[in-house]
This record gives sequence, C-alpha cells and structure tokens, in this order.
Amino acid sequence: MPFSAVSRFVHGRSSGLFLAVAMFVLAPLAAGASTLQDTAAPASPSSTPPPASASNPRLPVKNLQRVVVTGIRGSIEKSLQVKRQSNEIVEVVSAEDIGKLPDPSIADSLSRLSGLATQRGLDGQANQISIRGLSPDFTATLLNGHEQASTGENRGVEFNQYPAELINQVVVYKTPDASLLGQGLAGTVDMHTIKPLDFDGMKLAANLRGQRSSNGSLNPGSGVGDWGHRFSLSWIDQFFDHTLGIALGAAREDAPIQQRQYQAWWWSVDNGTAGIDQNWGGPHTPGMPDNVISQEGMQLRALSQDQVRDGVMGVLEWAPNDTYYSTLNLFYSRFDKRSYKNGLQWSSSPYDNVSYDNVGTVPLQPYPLVTSGTLMGIAPILQNGYNRERDYLFSADWSNQIHFGDGWVVSGDVAYSSARVKLLDAYTFTGLPGGALGDVQFTTPRDFGFPDFRTSFNPGDPASLVFTDPDNYSYNGRQEFDRQKDHLKSARLAISHPLGWIFSSVDAGIAWSDREKTKQADVFFAYLNGNGSDPGTYDHAFGVPINPSLLRGNTSLGYGGIGPIVDYDVLAALEQQFYLTQRNGAGDYDRNYSVREKVPVAYLKFNLDTTLGSIPLRGNAGVQVVRTEQSSQAFQTTGNDKVGTLTGGATYTKVLPSLNLVAELGDQQYLRFGFAKTLTRGRIDDEKVASSAAVSEVQNGPGAGQVLWSGSGGNPKLRPYIAVGTDLAWEKYFDDATYVGVDVFNKNILNYIYTRTVTDYDFSGYTNNNPLLTPSSNIGTFSTPQNGTGGRMQGVELEGALSGARLSPALAGFGVQANFALTNSTIPDSTISNIPGGPKSLPGLSRKTANLQVYYEAHGLALRIAERYRSSFTGEAVALFDQIGYTRIRANKETDLQASYEFPDGRLKGLSLLLQVSNLTNEPFESEQVSGLPNSVEVARPLEYDTWGRTVLLGVNYAL
Repeated sequence: MPFSAVSRFVHGRSSGLFLAVAMFVLAPLAAGASTLQDTAAPASPSSTPPPASASNPRLPVKNLQRVVVTGIRGSIEKSLQVKRQSNEIVEVVSAEDIGKLPDPSIADSLSRLSGLATQRGLDGQANQISIRGLSPDFTATLLNGHEQASTGENRGVEFNQYPAELINQVVVYKTPDASLLGQGLAGTVDMHTIKPLDFDGMKLAANLRGQRSSNGSLNPGSGVGDWGHRFSLSWIDQFFDHTLGIALGAAREDAPIQQRQYQAWWWSVDNGTAGIDQNWGGPHTPGMPDNVISQEGMQLRALSQDQVRDGVMGVLEWAPNDTYYSTLNLFYSRFDKRSYKNGLQWSSSPYDNVSYDNVGTVPLQPYPLVTSGTLMGIAPILQNGYNRERDYLFSADWSNQIHFGDGWVVSGDVAYSSARVKLLDAYTFTGLPGGALGDVQFTTPRDFGFPDFRTSFNPGDPASLVFTDPDNYSYNGRQEFDRQKDHLKSARLAISHPLGWIFSSVDAGIAWSDREKTKQADVFFAYLNGNGSDPGTYDHAFGVPINPSLLRGNTSLGYGGIGPIVDYDVLAALEQQFYLTQRNGAGDYDRNYSVREKVPVAYLKFNLDTTLGSIPLRGNAGVQVVRTEQSSQAFQTTGNDKVGTLTGGATYTKVLPSLNLVAELGDQQYLRFGFAKTLTRGRIDDEKVASSAAVSEVQNGPGAGQVLWSGSGGNPKLRPYIAVGTDLAWEKYFDDATYVGVDVFNKNILNYIYTRTVTDYDFSGYTNNNPLLTPSSNIGTFSTPQNGTGGRMQGVELEGALSGARLSPALAGFGVQANFALTNSTIPDSTISNIPGGPKSLPGLSRKTANLQVYYEAHGLALRIAERYRSSFTGEAVALFDQIGYTRIRANKETDLQASYEFPDGRLKGLSLLLQVSNLTNEPFESEQVSGLPNSVEVARPLEYDTWGRTVLLGVNYAL
C-alpha cells in the first residue's frame, strides 16, 4: 500500500474515511479464512496481564521452550495474544523487545490504539490520553494493577513521566470486570513492568540515542540547544533454580524542546458598534475601514525547554514452590524541566489610541479580513520568562498469593503512589523608554501560519529598552511558587475458590484506598528598585536601563519577521533590580487547598466457563460496592482578601455491576459482549471547598435593601460522574499477526457535573466579610459545580492488522495495521460554562480518530511509517498564570518514521542501529476562538499557531 494513501485516509470525508478503513480491515477475508497458526502455546498466567486476583495467580513458568519473536511483528503478536485471550474488551501495546516500546513515549504508543487519542502539551509531546472522546480525567491509570497519583492539576496522569524503556506492556480496558480496582468512566490504562520469571536466563539490554530538534536553538543564551540524548539499561536474571527473579532498569532522557509560538489575542469587527466577541465593539479606529474583521493584539514568543527525566524500576519476583508467590515492584521518576520564553507583544485595540494606514483586506464571511497594512502608535511589550518545574513520582506495590488445597487461593497486596510538583514561574517586562510608541508594518495570514512584522524600533538593542510597565499593568513583573502533593495508599485482600456447573471459580475481595491531594500557590508582584535604592524611587515615566551584566545575547523571532530581541537572565534581574511583594488574589488563594478521598471497596466476581449449545462461552459477572468519603479544606476570599478557612465533604455509596461474555464461534472468531456501570469522581479542582463569597446590600429591583450572600467556588459535596456502558464486538483472527475487529458501543451518562448558579445555597460556616452588614438570611446565590443529568455517547470502532505473507509470499515481511473510530455525543451541556464551541462540545471529544501503520521487517531490517489523526476537539490547556483553561483545538495528524537494522550473527550479534523521526511533517498545533456576532453568525478565528519542528533520534541498541 503506497504511503500517499495515509493522507487520503485521514483527510477524506467521514464516509470515505469509514469506507477506507472498512475495506482494509476486511481485506484478510478476501485472502481466504484459515485457522490460527498453532505457533505459540496458550499464554500462561504469568504472561497475561489482567489485574492480579486470586483467580489469576502468577506461578513460575514451567515450560520455557518457546520461540521468542521480537521486533514490530513480535509486538503485534504479543498484543493480539493478550487481546484474544482476555475476557474483557481490551486494547494492548507490547514492547518489541526488552526496553523497546514501539514509540519514543508510552502516550504515542497508546494513541495508535483504536478509540484512543492524545493531547499534546506545551512541550509538543503527547502526555495525556483520551479514551472514546472523554477527557483524560475520565481515564484511570494503573501501574501493575495499582492506581497512580498524578502530577497534573486533576486526575489525568501525564504519561511522559513514565519512561517507555521501563514499560513492558500496556493494557487498556474498555470494559472492566468487578476485580479491576480504580476503574475510569472512559476506561482503564494498566501499565506493566517486566516479570523476570517469564524469561529462561539472564537478559541485558542497553539503548543509547542522540536526539535533535529541527527548530534549532531559539534562545541561545539560555543554554538549551537543539541536541539531546536518551539512555536506558535493563537487566534480568533468575536464581535458586528459577524461583527468584530480579529485574532492574534505569532510563535517562535529556530532551530539548524548541517551540515557535504565535497567538492572536482577540478579534473585532471595526464598525463602532459590534464585535465578534460580544464584550467588544468600541470606537472607530482611525485608518481602519468599516465592517472588517481585524486582529486586536498579538504575542510572538520563542520557547526553549530542557527536559531531563531520570527513571528507575526494580522487580523482585519469588515463587519458591507451587503454593506461594510474591512480587515486589518499585518505580521512581524525576522530571526536571527548565523553560525560557522570550517574546514581543502589543495591543492594537481601538481603546489604546492606535491608528492604521494602507490597510489591505481579503474576502471572508461575514466580513472582509484585514491582512496587511501599517499599525501606528503601539506600546510594545517585551516579556522575558523563566519556568522551572520539578516532578517526583514514586510507586511501590507488594503482592502475595497463597494456594491452599482444593483450589483455594488467598491473595493480598499493599501499594503506595506519590507525586510531588515544585514550580517556579517568573517573568519581567521591558519596553521603550519614556512611554515611547512604535509602528509596525504587518502581513498576517488569512487563516493559520506565522505573520510577518517589521517594526520601526529595534527590540534587539538593549540600549534602546528599559525595565518599565509598557501597558500600565501596575506591576513590572511576576513570580509564582507552586507546590503540589498527591499521595495514594491502597490495600486489597481477596479469595478465590473453584465452582461447578457453568462457573469455573468465584473471586471475592475487599480493598481500601486513601488519596490526598494538596496544592499551594504563592504569587508575588515585582516592582522596580530604581538604581538599587529604596523601592519606588525610579523615574516611572522613563523606566530603568537593563544592567549589562544580565544580558545573554538575543532570541530569534525571525520566523515572525521581527528578527532578534533582547534576552537576559530573568531571575538575576529580579534579584538585582526589583523587589517582590506578595499579591495573592482570589484566583491564587483559590489554588490553595486539600482534597481527600477515602474509598473502601468490596467485590464479588463469578468466572464463567461453559458452553452454549456447541459454542464455548467464557467471561465473568460481578459487582463492586464502592463507598467514598471525600473532604476538602480551602480558603474563603472576598475580593482579593482571604477572610476565612472552609471545610466540607460528603459520603456516598455506589453499586457497580459488570458482565463480560466471550463466545468462541469457531475458526478463531469471537463475539464479545460487555456491560458495566462505572464511575469517575469529580475533578479535583471541582471538589475543593475554596470559595469567593461576600455579603452585600441589594440596591435595586426585587429585594432592594436586603443584605444577601453571593459567591462562587468549588463543591466538596459533589457526587461522581456515573455511566452505564454496553459493548458488542466481533473479532476474527487469521494468524498470529492478522485479524479484523469491530466494536459498537453505547454509554449512557446518568450523572454529569455542570457549573450552575444555585439560588438556595446555604452559607452557614462562611465568614461575614463586612461586620457592619448583617445578612438577612444564610441563604444566597452561589455559582458552583453541580450534579445533573447526563446524555449519551455512541460509537463504532474498526480495527485490523494484515500480514503481507497472507496475500503473497512475495510480500513476506510487509504488514499493515489500521483503525478508525467514530463517536457521537448527545450530552446537552458543557462541563464548565466557559468551554467554547457550543453545548455538545464535550472536553476531549474528537468525533473521528484514525491510525495507519505500514511496516516491513525481514533479514534484520525493520521499517515502519505511521500516521495518526484526530478531528477537532475542546482541550484542556494551561492558560495564563499556570491555571487550567479550555480552547478548541483543530484537527491534526502526526507522521512518524522508524528504521532499524539488527546484525544477525557474528561479533556484532545483538547490536542494532535505530533511526526514529517524530512529527515527520512538522505538523503545527492550531487552536481557535469561536464567538458570535449579534446576528447569531458564529465566526471562528485563529488563536494559537505553534510549531515544534521534527525530532530525529539516532542510536544503537544492544541485547544480550
């Protein structure tokens, strides 16, 4: 299949896209059905990764005489083996070899699975997973079957914290069973480290790769270049007659990120009365034609980030006899990110007394668009920033199983996971001295792309710039210190016993978890010292020159026409030429909170193994009873003042039934049915009790003269999201690497969370901010997350893999994998009221996702080219001041290339050379803002346009 088909595959209309994938996944049928080749023995319990339970013991592998297939095909075969044997509907990614997942990151590998998609972070890397169009907070993430703490603001785990070289397999549960703890509403991702007793001897693997970004070094003075490296080392061995296994691994990544950023602040229709944003539409701008859409401000920035991640893992596996089994897993990761962001920005709002000359427009509906001209009278702002984030992850679990007589099995485990984040964020402003203004000749794209700006001033000349407050922000810089901790402790005790009749066994268990997430944010405003004298003595009209000792050269904004701009040491500048004053406002105090959740669980699961007529039928039926005790402590603010401390919480119990059935139809065909009721607790920042509340006297209208409460904030009494999902799937396996499948699913969301204004909110326990006013009642209005009815999600997923040898011996070594998912939603409201894009824009929901991978592997040579696509969606992003926000992210596709050669024999046996190129086509990140005109016409205009370039990795692998 020519790779040009990839582009047509992902960019066709939905009907054509559906047809293309349908034709592909049905292609093996045309090659003639056959039974699965019996080249691999059925997987032993030690090689399948369902969650540990009493009915899933891990005992020493008795038969180690098997053919080990590695590489791309080996990864596909291992994944399909687990998928085929699972009682649940799952998707699987397996390592190609020890320490080698198919992609540089876990998130990249997961995004190639049917129904899954990633969202790129500010560093351009895939770091969070969306399953079936639900945001990352609806996905539970486990490591070796145990729930993981998160370094993110909420529940969604950032997968770039986990080195891909230390993960052996990842299983994504789309339908859970009753023994799967930590379930998510969308699904559950369970990462697995390696099991040393699965191997028949000592294994050693080492990987070394150099890494380069094609964007070059945008901030040379920062010390962040365009070269990085990755290194990993894994060692596995067994002792005492193969009863004790040890696996150790370490991985280090030093990855430079070079990002070119361009953002349009907002857009307006210049006719004196109306604006695209209903809050805009001001006076006529001199020189601007009437009834045209124009950009009202911009920022052009260059980001250089150095990411250093160190990870280590250890596994101790002990199986001294057929009675007792024990395993200890340890994982630690440290992520150190240093970011330097320098740029130029200005406002071109008519309220800032700017004017235009020689304006050029292009046709656009409903009004022409301004794309060129001269902008006069701007106050340029140069903002230089520094960000340092340190993340620490630790995870430990110890599991034990004892096998008694008559099939009785007792198992127990304890686990601990913690995540800590330390963040420093700082920036300062420079501008023209004496409040001078400048002119700009501009050419901006009609849609997305970088602009071309030519300024009348030189932003690269430090002698022409001063520290000042160019746009009257009332401060000269800002510094923020954030601390976040997430601790999760858990334990489980389970028992299993064989049964007769249609059930092979029964599992019963109790479990307990205790999670506490705390966050602290302290904000300081920076003010100029003058020439090192007392605060406030500098000439406000002129500003303060930059100390030459702070200069670090120039930052390049040539991709936006600007050329070089001044770069200096921000932290040193804050120490030498500024003083800091703590200025936490309501939005900052709002991020100082703790949320705690204690969750006891009991479950019962019957494992099914029978026949329906002549059709073998297996699966499970069970129920979980989940009790939640949640509590929160945070601040009450009035305006920007902290006036009190609040506490609150709730307790509730939910019953979650589940059913999984697998009918083996013969000729390696499987018909699967899954049913489950699942829950996800509210977002952490929705459950916090932090509130801004005050009493005030009603001046006019109904209730005039009364003193009433009003406010907004979180809701510690939230009940969880609840959904009932059903799946019907069909799979057909032709050989170890060839299959087709289709899954139709429906998810009824019974309980959803919306932001609403409550008119009968009880303010008992709140502090009266004004003792001179006595409230008429403790009842008032409060805007807060509330539970409400949900809606429905429905979708279809097509997937398949084809080994070229099935079509012709001449195609041996070639192979293709593809999948396509179409998801529709009828959810009536958005989760948060400020999500753009209309009432059905559920965060993270891409209506269409697709993947296509073409590979060749033979005679030591392996080539793979893969492309993934997701349609537009509303995504969660870190907005201004490190707070979470939402934006509409446009459709995107990413293409990756991998090539390797492994020396088959001789002195170089075990050595392989590797080339990987991520984001081969330099796909940009594009987001847009959507607003409505007064005549109800909706207009979408570009918001963000960023590029990271392509990343090239070249290295060697060695396996012994």
